[in-house]
Order: sequence, then C-alpha cells, then structure tokens
Amino acid sequence: QVQVVESGGGSVQTGDSLRLSCAISGRSFYSWAGGWFRQAPGKGREFVAAASWKGEDTWYSDSVKGRFTIARDNANYKLALQMDNLQPEDTAVYYCAAEVNPITKELEYVGQGTQVTVSS
Repeated sequence: QVQVVESGGGSVQTGDSLRLSCAISGRSFYSWAGGWFRQAPGKGREFVAAASWKGEDTWYSDSVKGRFTIARDNANYKLALQMDNLQPEDTAVYYCAAEVNPITKELEYVGQGTQVTVSS
C-alpha cells in the first residue's frame, strides 16, 4: 500500500518562505513524476509542480514559476517544495502525489495535505 505523507505547512506573512516535504513509501517503482497540487477554499484542484522520477525534468504552473522550486530524491522517493515570496493567493491545502502525469495532470497516490496560509 502506497503511503504519502506531507509536512511543513504553516502560517506565514506575505513575502515569507516555506518548505514542504513529502515522504512516499510502499512501492519500489513509479512511472511518471512526483508532484504537488493545491486546493484553495471554494476552488478546484490546481497543479503546482512536478519532477520526473526518471530524470531531471521539472514542470511548474505559471502561477508559481520563479517562486517555487521542486526537489526530489529519486532513490528514496522523497519530494520537497521550496516556496519563496509567498503571496496570499498561495493560501491552500497542498497535496503531494506519488504519481503525476505532467501532461494530463492525472495523479495517483495522494497524501492528506498540509495547510499553507499566507496573510498580508
């Protein structure tokens, strides 16, 4: 059984930074990429970033490009999301997914989420 556990959320001020971490266990092989999604109150799920498990490719949404950086440990299936210059519109529950198709944004094995709140 695949387990995905996020950590590192919190409440910060505009312009601050946070680093989210994700630990994945339960399988020895993943096909596509690991990634992060978020969901703000009253809104749908939004793709944030993904990183290939098989190489160096990364993908970002336009809304976070240049401010967020995804990192991965391909050998141990861990992900991190460094979030800099946070803005109130980044407030959301952030979810880690062990399998993300970076083209279709399909995902599997999603964690419980961690809350990020940015106040102005």
